[in-house]
Amino acid sequence: MERYAQTAPAKINLALDILGLRPDGYHEMRMVMQSISLCDTVSLEEAGKGFTLSARGLALPEGKTLEQRAAEAFFAAVGRTQPPLRVTLEKQTPAYAGLGGGSADVAALLRLLRERYAPGMPREALEAVGGQIGSDMPFCVRGGTALAEGRGDVLTELPTLPDCRFVICKPGFDLPTASMFARLRSGVDRPRPDVDGMVSALERGDLEGLAQRVGNVFEAVLEPGERREIEGVKETLLRQGALAAAMSGSGPAVFGLFPPDAETAGAAAELKSRYAQVFEARPVGRLL
Repeated sequence: MERYAQTAPAKINLALDILGLRPDGYHEMRMVMQSISLCDTVSLEEAGKGFTLSARGLALPEGKTLEQRAAEAFFAAVGRTQPPLRVTLEKQTPAYAGLGGGSADVAALLRLLRERYAPGMPREALEAVGGQIGSDMPFCVRGGTALAEGRGDVLTELPTLPDCRFVICKPGFDLPTASMFARLRSGVDRPRPDVDGMVSALERGDLEGLAQRVGNVFEAVLEPGERREIEGVKETLLRQGALAAAMSGSGPAVFGLFPPDAETAGAAAELKSRYAQVFEARPVGRLL
C-alpha cells in the first residue's frame, strides 16, 4: 500500500496564563499558541497486523500509545473498522520540552487518517477526535496562530504572526507537566502575561508590541536551580538580539523571538556551545 507522510510542527506558547482550577479538575487556561517549523515526520501505511508504532531513538510506553488511542477514536468517529496500520515517527522535536512534540505527532497522524480514509470529514470533527486524547490536540490538528482557552481546547483563530525568527533551546533537564501544575497550587504570586494586549498587537501586525507581552506563568514556580538555567538561556537570547524570550509550555524549552531580518546564527552557536538541543525555526501557518 502507498505510504503517506506529514510533518508534525511543534508549537510554542507566546503567552501562557492559568486562571485557576476548574470544577472538572483541569486548569482554566488562556494562551496564544503558534506553530513553528521545528517538526517531526509521521508516516502511515496499511500493513502488518493491528496497530504498530516505531520511533527511532524514542522509548515507547507500555500499553496503548496516544497514537493508537487516536486511531481507534478516529475510526469510531467515522464508523468503520480499523485496518492494520503501521505508523513511523521520525523525531526531531525534543520530548518533554513544552513544545508539544508528542501531541503534534498524534495530530499529524489524525490528519493522515482523514486524508486517507475520510477526506470529507470537517476540521472541527477531527479536532473533536483529538480533544478526546489531549487538551492541546485540537490546536495541534489545526496549527497556525490561535487563542486557546478552557483546558486549551477552545480555539479562536488569530491573525497570522508577523514574519519573525525563533531560536529554541532545551536545557538538559525535564519539567514534568503534572508536577508543574501541582506547583501552581502552592499559592505562589505570579505575574500574568497580557494576553488581550498580545491579541491586539497581532491584529495590528505589531511584532514589537507582541514581543513586549510575551510571558509564561510557569516561570514563577521554577525551583532556584531551574530558574538560573532558564534565565541564563533567556539572557543569552536577549543579548544576541531577541525581542523577547520565554519558556514554552510547562518547559523547560526556551524560545527567543527575533525580528525577520535578524541574524540568529550567533545566538544558536553560543547556546550550542553549552546545550545539545538548540534549533532555529520560523512561524508556520494553518495546517488544516
